[in-house]
Amino acid sequence: MSSILKIGVVGCARILPAHLRGLKELQDKGFGDFRVTALCARRLEDAQMFRKRGRGPPPRPPVTTKQTGDPLHAPHMYISDLHDDVLPELYTDWREMLRSADVDAVLVLATVGLHHQVTLDSLRAGKHVLVEKPFAISVRAGQLMAEEARARGLTLGVAEVLRYVEGIRAQKWVLESGRIGAIQMWISGGMGAPDWSPDIIIAKTPWRHRKLEAGGGPAIDGAVHLFDILRYLCGEVEEISAIAPRLEPVRVIRDDAGRVIESVENEVEDAYFAHLRFASGAVGEVFGGVAGHGEPSGMKDGSVIYGTKGCLKGGEVILDDGQRVSERELFAAEAPAELKARWFPGGIKDGFALELLGFMRAVESGKPMETDADEGVRDLACSFTIMESATLNRPVRVADVLNGRVDVYQREINQHYGL
Repeated sequence: MSSILKIGVVGCARILPAHLRGLKELQDKGFGDFRVTALCARRLEDAQMFRKRGRGPPPRPPVTTKQTGDPLHAPHMYISDLHDDVLPELYTDWREMLRSADVDAVLVLATVGLHHQVTLDSLRAGKHVLVEKPFAISVRAGQLMAEEARARGLTLGVAEVLRYVEGIRAQKWVLESGRIGAIQMWISGGMGAPDWSPDIIIAKTPWRHRKLEAGGGPAIDGAVHLFDILRYLCGEVEEISAIAPRLEPVRVIRDDAGRVIESVENEVEDAYFAHLRFASGAVGEVFGGVAGHGEPSGMKDGSVIYGTKGCLKGGEVILDDGQRVSERELFAAEAPAELKARWFPGGIKDGFALELLGFMRAVESGKPMETDADEGVRDLACSFTIMESATLNRPVRVADVLNGRVDVYQREINQHYGL
């Protein structure tokens, strides 16, 4: 492989601009030893939409009204905004891309049901791979991906962005410094989303409501983010007891006049409520979803972590003696310079840029990236433990989902894909 990492992208949809902006941030900060040399999409016009500014179809309109902090609302970008010395070849079949394109690594942004298929084909073609979350359509699919990467000595990671951002890193440092003592409890939750509740097709993508294409609803698509943060900050989750109802049997898209112009039978849960037991002995409560009539609700302080000396709440460290200080300010003032440089090289703060840089450095060094395939599988196992528990109506150990002893919810998925 040359010193320039050549990247092929499979899946040209609304999450791609967030990744392109991350690549642009890397480039601007002096980490530009890459080129995007191939784009693959089911429809050629979707790939053309990202190739060169001033050419191709116009960008898709946003699917959310939240203009800051939502990667699905990231402004459109083109590969030519990154580099115009090399413009990507366009493909409608990832297998043809793997055969014909000049790529060293593949960024998989396709629908979840394709993650293991594209990844396994890419690894067998000798390519390193970074996969959007959720990592795979089932735990077994993710394990097969991880096994293939290990057998071939290739880098495989999950694009699990949240642990790379400044707020989570600051919380990690605060917890490890012992400021709030030993962790006792985690509490977090919110119900509903302004753009998708109570019965809107999420992100205008009907496949998200089909079990065999998405794996599940918000307990899978959304909770993998949550579990990555939970595991990163609080340690491994040992057991989950959950319910996960399907409250809206049909999801729709309405025009400006309120008329239904598209509908899909909703096969997956649209809410989840889970009790957690951590390996450390700590406990937790999480809930979420895209259901709920009237208006969304949630904890105004976001997640709360309670320890034996205080808590992390609303961006503050709050101790039993009444002391309050901002998590970020404390981190900025007291965290070691070496740690800040390692977590935020070149002063980069964009989470997508940092995860992409972590992947590129792993490819270069041959060492696993921080959010490697095993991390992706463990996050996924926690999410699917919610669904296994809800299906069996009893507590389920995450280890039993990882080893395949409990798979009643996933069995249909694994049989469909021959896993």
